[in-house]
Amino acid sequence: MKYNFRNGVMGAFASGAFAVFFLTVACGDGADKKGQALNITPDMSTDAALQAIIAGDHRTPAYAERDAYRRPYETLKFFGIERDMTVVEIGPGGGWYTEVLAPLLRDSGRLTAAGFDPDSEVEYYRKSAAKLRAKFDAAPEIYGKVQSSVFARDGSAAFAPDGSADMVLTFRNVHNWMGPDKDAQKVFESFYKALKPGGVLGLVEHRGDPAVPQDPEAKSGYVNEAYVIKLAEAAGFRLLEKSEINANPKDTRRHPEGVWTLPPALKLGDQDREKYLAIGESDRMTLKFQKPN
Repeated sequence: MKYNFRNGVMGAFASGAFAVFFLTVACGDGADKKGQALNITPDMSTDAALQAIIAGDHRTPAYAERDAYRRPYETLKFFGIERDMTVVEIGPGGGWYTEVLAPLLRDSGRLTAAGFDPDSEVEYYRKSAAKLRAKFDAAPEIYGKVQSSVFARDGSAAFAPDGSADMVLTFRNVHNWMGPDKDAQKVFESFYKALKPGGVLGLVEHRGDPAVPQDPEAKSGYVNEAYVIKLAEAAGFRLLEKSEINANPKDTRRHPEGVWTLPPALKLGDQDREKYLAIGESDRMTLKFQKPN
């Protein structure tokens, strides 16, 4: 079994006998308080560190503006993340969740960003991988301990050693693994292999209309919740819990350009823009699975 790791640049600040790193956070409601330094120490609770990081000025402003729809604090708490875990983030994209996960796990855990192959024949994949790597290299105090691996969207290659992860996380990605040249079932099987016994798979995905049969290629970007659960259970997982944290009852799931009709993509441009802004981002399932002991 092969897995392709690329280590991030290592870097940390030291304070006394233990490692401390610094990032700036927005505190209170006054603009004059922005930029106050926050010391996130190894003995901080997961809850306290998570709240401070989500408020941090290190986050991309456009990303932070989406918290109302993505709810990172509530979502990660639901999945049961802890600071000392070994976590794999599948398909980090531009690093939306990585901006939270990397500093959270930096002191006593481990994060692997399993994304596009930087040596891929597909230009989009190469450019996306290079952009994420540049993000990591530009802020070693935050991302210096993140490991990078290649995730195969057909499930054909391992992205982490078997039985090594406490948690695998994936956000709005299942539709990307469906289609004639992909195999979503094998992808879920690869998650199962990467996790330790008792490990957790945390998953968020655009939720389809259960009254509409599942398109096997998920061209709309929506996937039925029952379909996702079936994929996970067929791979060996058991469903622990569902949450409506990321639900949006305003989303009818019937849009001209599928989920990309809604923000942030707004694929129709100015056409009915206010209508889709009023709906907001997609209705999403939030599922917590476990690999049995």
